[in-house]
Amino acid sequence: MKKIIIYGIVFLASVNLALAQNPTEIPLDQAWKDKITELAPKKANFPFKKKKKILVFSLHTGFWHWVNPHTQAMIEILAEKSGAFDVTTSTDIAMMEKDKLKEFDAVVFNNTNSKPQYRNLFVDKISENTSLDSATVWAEADKLENNIIEYVKKGGGILLVHGGDTMFNNSMKFSKLTGGSFDYHTKQQAFQVRIEDPTHPLTKSLPADGYNHVDEPYFYKNAYDELDFHPLTYFNNAEIEGQKEGQEKTSGKTYVSWIRKDGKGRAMYISTSHNAQSFENSAILAYFLDALQYVAGDVKVDETPIGN
Repeated sequence: MKKIIIYGIVFLASVNLALAQNPTEIPLDQAWKDKITELAPKKANFPFKKKKKILVFSLHTGFWHWVNPHTQAMIEILAEKSGAFDVTTSTDIAMMEKDKLKEFDAVVFNNTNSKPQYRNLFVDKISENTSLDSATVWAEADKLENNIIEYVKKGGGILLVHGGDTMFNNSMKFSKLTGGSFDYHTKQQAFQVRIEDPTHPLTKSLPADGYNHVDEPYFYKNAYDELDFHPLTYFNNAEIEGQKEGQEKTSGKTYVSWIRKDGKGRAMYISTSHNAQSFENSAILAYFLDALQYVAGDVKVDETPIGN
């Protein structure tokens, strides 16, 4: 009997661990929104003179993340409760025209995943117009991509969330702007997110010793190897299971979030957002609010690239 009980306990523990490492989809209902509203900061950490305008852009042509609407709702809640932002949401690529972009202080690219074939979100979307030839499609896509790059150089801010770094995954110019491109991710698992510098203004909302998190650990390529960004959080490579065969990293660190100055503007990337459960944490919500204030230009911080 004792053996049966012990085996039962071990079985239940293993089931709970499996569930914890593969969070189930949860509905975006009022109860969840109320929970996030309760956990969200009562006010912004950094002073601001006026509300900034944020565009949350959630177009995807590739992999659909069920967390997309939750991420959008989370940002809307942070904006309303803090009073720091007015939020516009869209999936229309016309918002990437110059005259539209200039209406906003910052743009959030919310899991803007592209299809694997070209890894170009705008090519995917523009190609839906079958009357256009390939040259026209690529020229229009390149124009819109350049609009984003120019928008940042002139003073705008962009925040890429999780799969947002796949939108132009084969574009080195976009990779340089954002600090890196998506390479691959492992299976979902619990891992320790560590803080690069607990004294940095953008990480003070997080526990100084980091936090345990369930997500897909992301690895990067292209401009990432130049480390032309200022890192904020990371994981130890040796702690990550299921790395791609032949590319295993058994030492060093891979960054989870970072910031980058480009011209007069700012770019920030946060990878840990595959599940809506991630947002059920007051420290994470505060971190996202700080991130929004940073890309919107409300706070000046150390942006020195680690590669220098």
